[in-house]
Parts: sequence; structure tokens; C-alpha cells
Amino acid sequence: MRLSTVRLPSPDSGALLTAAARHDGDELVLLPYEDVGALLASGEDWHHRAAVADGKRLPLDGVSFAPVVPHPNKIVCLGLNYATHIKEMGRPTPTHPTLFAKYDGSLVGAHDDVHMPSVSDDLDWEAELGVVIGRRARRVTRDEALGYVGGYTVVNDVTVRDWQHRTREFLSGKTFEATTPVGPALVTADQLPPGASGLTVGCSVDGHTMQKSNTSDLLFDVAAIIAYISTIITLVPGDLIATGTPGGVGAGRDPKVFLRPGQQLVTFVEGVGELCNTVVKDRL
Repeated sequence: MRLSTVRLPSPDSGALLTAAARHDGDELVLLPYEDVGALLASGEDWHHRAAVADGKRLPLDGVSFAPVVPHPNKIVCLGLNYATHIKEMGRPTPTHPTLFAKYDGSLVGAHDDVHMPSVSDDLDWEAELGVVIGRRARRVTRDEALGYVGGYTVVNDVTVRDWQHRTREFLSGKTFEATTPVGPALVTADQLPPGASGLTVGCSVDGHTMQKSNTSDLLFDVAAIIAYISTIITLVPGDLIATGTPGGVGAGRDPKVFLRPGQQLVTFVEGVGELCNTVVKDRL
């Protein structure tokens, strides 16, 4: 099953509202939840209810996708989780997952513009598999962990490199406003291999392939990541985990290459979906 959060005009004011929707061929079936996060939080039988619900139908073509979970309780990201990326960044191989966070103000939809901040020219791409939590998880074991996955999505952890490297902590370069596309859908875990292993992941800029790898090459796989994070803090339905990026980022090239306004960034995960975002200069 594929689930998305879509934007809809309000019949009264014309303002945009959001709704969860189930993909059904070339149509979307609207569900009685304001977004996919609300659906996941509605009870552990959310999968069955979403699968059998009927509602207003919309053509899939031309729909406006919001981030699949617009306001997750937590966005937890991994750095240095592919050997190729560790090597290109000149870092030692970590013995534990390298975690950092984002805030929901950084999220944009699958076809929204990515905003290049006015304070930097060092905007870089990072194609990633995203994991969305479907059940409350606290201190779960690695063997149990995949049972807490609601589904998978596509993330590009677009990064402002010079701000990332100002300090030892990553946060300032990772959570600039309107820089992180997520979507277009949550693909439920039963539709993919266990742990979403063996899937091609990558991105292109203006049609030129910049990253291409496979989720089997994750240093810490999905089960290990969930077990580790849930030891630290309770994961709740709708939480988003970005599992890390493979080699091929702009900062790892010689000479370095960064995104520019007007360029088209396409990000994909095999069997999960594709993001297509245009870079624009942020006016703020």
C-alpha cells in the first residue's frame, strides 16, 4: 500500500488543507485523517483501516504532495552510514550510529522547491532511504525492530555544507528552512524486502547522475538503527528516520560541486518513489 499526504484547497476560504490518501492505480482515495502522521497515530490497526477505507477520489496526475508526515514528533538522521561516503569525507568508520536531528520546518514535499539560503552557496545533495515509524518503540531489540516500521519513503538530506562544518555538531547545516524534500509516499513495509534491503538509491542533478548505491550497503541497517535509537528515546508513530547517504555528494568531489538556483534535483529509491525538486534562491 502506498499512502501520501496531499494538499487540497479549502472549499470555504481557498486556503490549502491536507489529507491522507491511499494510492489506487491512477487515483487517490482520500482518508479521514489530516495527514499520514495522524493516520499512523490513530491506533495499531491503521494499516487495515487505510486499506479498506473508501472516500472521495482524485486523479493522481497533478496532485500537490505535502511531506508524507508534515509534522513528525522526531526527525532523526544518520551520518556516515555508507562506506563510500565515509571515505569521500575523510572520516574514520564509526563504531556506533552517528545521529543528528532536524526540525519539521526543514521539510518540503516531493515536488516543492528546495530553498538555497541567502547566507551560503554550499548547498549539497544527500539521497537517502527514509523510515517512518508505525508503532511506539522503546528499547526494542534488533530482532524485533522491523515490526515497528510503518513504511519507507524517499528523503534528500540537502545540506548547507559551510554551516554544517562551522562546528563539530551537524545541526546548523542540516535544518535550514525548506531544504529537505520527503515523499511522495509512504510505502508500507509489507511491499518491500525486509528492512528495505537491496534497493537502488541515488540522485541526479539536471539529468546527471551524482549518487547511485544500494541500501544493502548501509553500515547500520534499518533494524540496528531502530534498536539503537529506541534505547535512547521512545519512537512514536510518524517519526522519520533518514538512514544516511552514499558516496557522490558534491562536497566529496574534487573540485567540489554544489547546487545552484534553477537546477533540478531528482532523488529516487527503487520501489519506493522519486522526488523532483527545483532549487530556488531563498528571498529571506
